[in-house]
Amino acid sequence: MESMLNKLKSTVTKVTADVTSAVMGNPVTREFEVGRHIASGGPGLCWRIYNGTKKSTKQEVAVFVFDKKMIDKYQKFDKDQIIDSLKRGVQQLTRLRHPRLLTVQHPLEESRDCLAFCTEPVFASLSNVLGQWDNLPSPVPNDIKEYKLYDVETKYGLLQISEGLSFLHSGVKMVHGNLCLENIILNKSGAWKIMGFDYSISSNNPSEAELKYTCKEWEPNLPPLCLPNPEYLAPEYILSVSCDSASDMYSLGVVMHAVFNEGKPVFQVNKHDIFKSFSRQLDQLSSMSPAVLNKIPEDVREHVKMLLSVTPNVRPDADQMTKIPFFDDIGAVTLQYFDSLFQRDNLQKSQFYKGLPKVLPKLPKRVVVYRILPALTSEFVNPDMVPFVLPNVLLIAEECTKEEYVRLIMPDLTPVFKQQEPVQASNMILLIFLQKMDLLLTKTPSEEIKNSVLPMVYRALEAPSVQIQELCLNIIPTFANLIDYPSMKNSLIPRIKSACLQTSSLAVRVNSLVCLGKILEYLDKWYVIDEILPFLQQIPSREPAVLMGILGIYKCTFSHKKLGIPKEHLATKSLPHLVSLSIDNNLNLNQFNSFMAVIRDMLGRMEAEHKTKLEQLHVMQEQQRSLNISNPGNQSEETKSPPSSGSQIDDIFGSTGVNGKENGSAATTSQPNRMSLTLEEKQRLAKEQEQAAKLRNQQPLAPLTIKPAAGNNAQTKDLTSSLLNSMASLSLGNAARPAPAQASTISAYPSTGPMVGSVGAPVSNGFNPPMGFQTGGMAMAMRPAGPGLYGGMATTTSTPNFAALAQSQGQAGKAADMSALDNLFTPNRPKVTLNQMGPKAPPGSNTPWLGQFGSAQNAQTQMQGVPVSMGAVPSGFGMQANPFFSPQNFSQPAATPSMNPSAIKHSASVNSDLKDLFG
Repeated sequence: MESMLNKLKSTVTKVTADVTSAVMGNPVTREFEVGRHIASGGPGLCWRIYNGTKKSTKQEVAVFVFDKKMIDKYQKFDKDQIIDSLKRGVQQLTRLRHPRLLTVQHPLEESRDCLAFCTEPVFASLSNVLGQWDNLPSPVPNDIKEYKLYDVETKYGLLQISEGLSFLHSGVKMVHGNLCLENIILNKSGAWKIMGFDYSISSNNPSEAELKYTCKEWEPNLPPLCLPNPEYLAPEYILSVSCDSASDMYSLGVVMHAVFNEGKPVFQVNKHDIFKSFSRQLDQLSSMSPAVLNKIPEDVREHVKMLLSVTPNVRPDADQMTKIPFFDDIGAVTLQYFDSLFQRDNLQKSQFYKGLPKVLPKLPKRVVVYRILPALTSEFVNPDMVPFVLPNVLLIAEECTKEEYVRLIMPDLTPVFKQQEPVQASNMILLIFLQKMDLLLTKTPSEEIKNSVLPMVYRALEAPSVQIQELCLNIIPTFANLIDYPSMKNSLIPRIKSACLQTSSLAVRVNSLVCLGKILEYLDKWYVIDEILPFLQQIPSREPAVLMGILGIYKCTFSHKKLGIPKEHLATKSLPHLVSLSIDNNLNLNQFNSFMAVIRDMLGRMEAEHKTKLEQLHVMQEQQRSLNISNPGNQSEETKSPPSSGSQIDDIFGSTGVNGKENGSAATTSQPNRMSLTLEEKQRLAKEQEQAAKLRNQQPLAPLTIKPAAGNNAQTKDLTSSLLNSMASLSLGNAARPAPAQASTISAYPSTGPMVGSVGAPVSNGFNPPMGFQTGGMAMAMRPAGPGLYGGMATTTSTPNFAALAQSQGQAGKAADMSALDNLFTPNRPKVTLNQMGPKAPPGSNTPWLGQFGSAQNAQTQMQGVPVSMGAVPSGFGMQANPFFSPQNFSQPAATPSMNPSAIKHSASVNSDLKDLFG
């Protein structure tokens, strides 16, 4: 590995040293940077060709260098002869200016070590291309080693040489004298150029019709660099020491033969006995075998044979050669036309450029990229020609790699992106670019897209041409991902909205909506909601296509995972707008169904989201209530002892019940629980008391009565215990439900603690004990007054009204647990009469209300119509126990289902009494 590195290092050092030693000190290096060794050319391939750049302008050039060390083996006289010959050739080339001659950029400069001059950029000599690699760098560059001439290049190259000779012979009146492969140079674009005027001969009588040239006699003792290449010389040059323009035409024939025969001339010449070789060659030319010209194309074979004729007068002149059919190839003619464009006017150029796209696919890529493309891009300086040239440039760009596009095409396209004058040409340029936008986005670097391509798109959206706007709107979604968000939000979207609102073209308006719908995914959710959706309501048009475009944007926004529309916006803006559009008379059935499908989807999602929100809120409220209720209850249960049978009866019948306890003891017992309430609980208690009072004043009571059966005190205690358990179960069942507005059940049993309503909060019965009213049981089944107002008491039975209870449970969405009521209606449980449960009247007291219903012996029959609470407790004690105190208490649903018909009997006497009282 180390040896390889050392070898590479020595090679690089040697090459660098060669360049340094050859060029160092030469005045050329003051103005030009010398690069790497790329080729060789000139007489005997003695000139080394380097690439280079001009320091001031960075213009690319080729630097020809002749190293004087190559002739160190010669004597001083020979050296001077060689140097003088080379100088003469370069100086003559510098004076001549023609497109077919190599262009000199800087004249010859001489230093102690070398000769150097600069020309237009060069690829290689024709000799290098055809396999002669003398004086080339080692290793030979791959681009030269792998270079193959295409037919169109060969044809047009030979045509160019013929045109160059025609210029020399007819224009300058000069004979080249050494036309060969070494003196034909291929420039950077592939054009063939003539150099090597070391042995050129000017005419002695340029003003006369018949030109005469003085030819030097061949001197075999001179160094080869002081003599022309004998293999390309005409026979008369050696044998008769004469020459004219026909001698150059013979050289052209040999060049044409060599081009088609891998660089081999017609004859090999023995340079040591050149006269004998030419004599033999003369005989062979007189009777040339067809095999010699076998590889030459048939179209030009006869012309080559004429050029190689021994008789100079038979050879075609240069002007005649340029007109032979062989050069009428479409590719060669196209290239020839490009070389003469500077002579054409704009009309001729425009016609040529219009037909060029048909020719370009038939030409090799190398010819198109390096020959035609530079000629096309040079026309960009003419604004009127840009619309005709641009389609051809973009067609070539399609065949280029991205690297070639960036290096060869992009620098010339950048000014065209910004061109705005003249207006008509600018609009055509926009149209062409928009049609090829996929190409530009594929091969243009992202930075250049932002700096050049996007501003052009913005101008296209504001163009007066409807066709340009439509194309622009169609292609924007294809590269929306390449646009940065600020540019899209601040530059692109406002222009699309403006185009949609201001245009009078339906196609532009519809395409604007379609474009917006396709780029929604690149926008922010809130930007869409704040800017795009409100913009839809500003569109005045009501054509079906526009309405469907609006619907499409709503649907895309609504269904996109990244975007979505909040339910508040759906309810207040989106749905009202869509509903109003859906009933437009211009819509057909399918379009209307599309609107309704989107509307239904929006309604469904809005309902689901809001329902979920309410359910979550409800669960949180119930959890909070449970915490507020459970904490005080737990404390009281820990401090209280299990209630006895007597205390349970006291809770039901009050302190003046059967046990004769005082009212004050109950108040005293409940005082600690009231003192433990927080401020929030007291506020909630006050609100519920106010609500209960309103309900009591607005809705009639539905008293429930059952027939008490005969029993004893023990049965009374058992029944009382079961009633308490049942009410506790009902209270717990109602605790998880919000307070019903129409049907609420309030417990009517006084207890030592605060009363608990259906929501688990303490409630009041509305009477203050110090006022002298007994807080007896008050059962209220709050229901709206039915059609049989005051008629409920007229029926012979009064059944427990559980409809209200079931209704309130149903409102919470779940069935009520009625198992706690089974104790009330168990058939085999002995019934307790009202006389056994009620308080004993003192002797001599007269109770007018009891006397209203008859004597004691009919108590069982009469008490069937007495209203009792839901727990089978008679409400015959206290002010509210008076059945006539509030007539609405007798209101009851007309058809109340009988929960236990066997335990309830009709009472005709009560019915008749009520009819007497109330009619």
